[in-house]
Amino acid sequence: MDRGTDRAAPPDHQAGSGAPTGHAPAGRIPLAVVVVDRDGLVSHWSTGARRLFGAAKEFAIGRPAADLLPVSGALPEDREDTPYGPYGGYDGLGPGLQASLDGGLSYPAAGRARVGVPDSGRVDVLWWAYPLIGPGLERLLVLAADAAALRPHEPDEDAAVERIAPAFALHTDFPGAEELARRLPEILPSMSVDESARIVAQVLELGYPVLEFSQNDRVPVTPDWGVPRRAERKARRERLARAVAAGETVPEELRDDGEDLEYAAVRERLEFLNEVSGRIGTSLDLARTIVEVSKAVVPRFTDVAGTYLREQVVAGEGFPEGVPDTTTMWHRVALEHTDEPGRWDDVVPVGEAMPFPAHTPFFQCMTTGEPVLVPRISEQMGHAIASQFEKRDIRPLITGRSMLVVPLKARNVVLGFMILLRHPERVEFNDMDRVTGAELAARAGLVLDNARMYTYQESVAETLQDSMLPHIPPRMAGCDIATRYLPGTMLGRVGGDWFDSVKLPGARTAFVVGDVMGHGLNSAAMMGQLRTAVQTMAALDLPPAQLLRNLDDLAQRLGDTYLATCLYAVYDPIASELHLANAGHIPPVLVRAEDGRSELLDLPTGAPVGVGGVPFEAVRVRVEPGDRLVMCTDGLVEVRGEDIGVGLATLCESAAHPAASMDDACDTIIRALNTRGGRKDDVALLMARLNGIEPDDVAEWRLALDPAEVGRARAAVREQLHDWGLARLADSAELMVSELVTNAVRHSHRRPVELRLVRGDTLLCEVDDDDHDLPTLRGAGPRDEAGRGLRVVSTLAREWGASRRGAGKTVWFELTLPRR
Repeated sequence: MDRGTDRAAPPDHQAGSGAPTGHAPAGRIPLAVVVVDRDGLVSHWSTGARRLFGAAKEFAIGRPAADLLPVSGALPEDREDTPYGPYGGYDGLGPGLQASLDGGLSYPAAGRARVGVPDSGRVDVLWWAYPLIGPGLERLLVLAADAAALRPHEPDEDAAVERIAPAFALHTDFPGAEELARRLPEILPSMSVDESARIVAQVLELGYPVLEFSQNDRVPVTPDWGVPRRAERKARRERLARAVAAGETVPEELRDDGEDLEYAAVRERLEFLNEVSGRIGTSLDLARTIVEVSKAVVPRFTDVAGTYLREQVVAGEGFPEGVPDTTTMWHRVALEHTDEPGRWDDVVPVGEAMPFPAHTPFFQCMTTGEPVLVPRISEQMGHAIASQFEKRDIRPLITGRSMLVVPLKARNVVLGFMILLRHPERVEFNDMDRVTGAELAARAGLVLDNARMYTYQESVAETLQDSMLPHIPPRMAGCDIATRYLPGTMLGRVGGDWFDSVKLPGARTAFVVGDVMGHGLNSAAMMGQLRTAVQTMAALDLPPAQLLRNLDDLAQRLGDTYLATCLYAVYDPIASELHLANAGHIPPVLVRAEDGRSELLDLPTGAPVGVGGVPFEAVRVRVEPGDRLVMCTDGLVEVRGEDIGVGLATLCESAAHPAASMDDACDTIIRALNTRGGRKDDVALLMARLNGIEPDDVAEWRLALDPAEVGRARAAVREQLHDWGLARLADSAELMVSELVTNAVRHSHRRPVELRLVRGDTLLCEVDDDDHDLPTLRGAGPRDEAGRGLRVVSTLAREWGASRRGAGKTVWFELTLPRR
């Protein structure tokens, strides 16, 4: 509701008396609130009702409303005695309250009457009655005010006229308020549902409901009672309002009795802006902020608010560059209104993107960065605006309304704009509204930009972290793998948790889980460096304890802030063995396939990497096919205020739960541990089912350092592949084995060459020798004698590589198994 500019504190009413001790100028007076049930009995009697009608609440509740309320429709013909002085021609507006009390009216009514009050004589009362439609027991809401409080200080026959309407202060003690809230949109149809709920929480009060004077009708019934005001004072007010709106110095001649008005107008504006500022920016979520901005202005400042943002802002990209033009796409991101539900949804749906032509006020606002005021949208302008909407006629929605378009700016760049529309029957936007709208948009623009920047930075950080987290294949040699990553719930959700798996020689696989201390971009960047270092050292086939020692040295060289926990495990599916080392990390869980029993592996726990000077130890654990290894970071098991042992016990219990698949097993663990509440850290989880490789799927040969052994290797490989039913691979495999064994025999020093074939998801061939120099792929000319062997391998193999081992190196290749 737009309030009048004259405001005053409520008059001081004595308890039990309807007569005021003083008269308040137009602006705000106490309001009585009465609810009548279907039997015509009073079910709610407010403090204001007690003061106005002189009856205590205990006396009024349950009594017939007609015995307590003014039931006549007009004042007697003693207008000369009224507090208004000579009224002239007043004949009683609206039906009598008795008709509403009897249920004879199904629509809101209003009137004026005299009522007798004990010890106070007759009191001049203004009243409003709103039928309550619905299944509840309440039938009628009655609002009433003491008209004597409206008496002007200087009555004048040439007085101007404003409208009078009820408004509401805080607090409620009415037991049926929730039911009333559901039906209030039918009582006050010009209000939105959200605003209706807010009003009903205020109208039935413990404190002081009030009466507001306004120049526009914000409730269904606003009787045309006159509030006298001298024409000269009105002119002075208008001049003063224009000066305040333009930010000019108030002329001296207006200050004598205009200071109160200036103060009231500025205070009104500041109250609204402060209220809006308190309602927006409650979070850094861009979508939520957009909704807050739209809801903050409806219906108090406007009846319709549409918010549009530039494409880059919606997409979470960087700050938009350049001045908008006719090609700039604007996304409608929010629409709030007080019309009936669904009226705007099909015509102007949220989410639509469109450009705006140069002839529109929207284009003018977005290019100049200044508010554009259209006092009333004409038929011609309505047609011009509607022409942008294909197969949709929006003219009935906008024509005749007052419009204000305000830019949403930050750092002198237009991020978007808001289209504000008022109903045709509501007062037009004026210069003061333009100033208020500009200030509102400036504050909203800063809030939106903060949310946009946070969203953008969060997107960058998450993209960085996602790029650092590996895409692990679900199957590796002798094992199945499943992973989960959950971002933290605290501000700055990016952290330093990671997991990884690395293919190692001998059909082995390394599993890694680590946690960099801290959160944010620095931790994510640090995590990327440490993860890359682990991958590099794992490719060198360093033992777990040695790898952690090297990682500790690297972290110290990178800086004092590089602290992280890390758990490193190597799985050998042929030997059915785990080789593990721990640097300050929570222990892994091993679930035994034989009996479903789960246990925390008892590992020597070293200090986190980066501490320095602390030795690391490794242990070997025997495993069986089907056992599952579960490794995670402490964010999954640690909750503030709870012993970590509780989380570890829950981890063991949930990990042992039977599951149809690895993904289901991971989800079971997440559900068991992530629903306890209080988790703020991010989580990395890696689970591996250790299937092993059967001895019948492995073939090994030792070859002497004799070139004649190359032929024996070719024959052995061909025979083995025929035995395995892989004869289709024999030609390619024989050729590549010939090249690798030839190089190994040629470059080895003392130790025999070892050749191994492993049949799994692929055919793996490995050739080991005691030379540490890794072969490199290089070009070979027509007359070159060397350089062709690895090119043949690179061409025929699905994948190939070479890595150093403690006693030399391993060169390997893989072939895809033929479909059966």
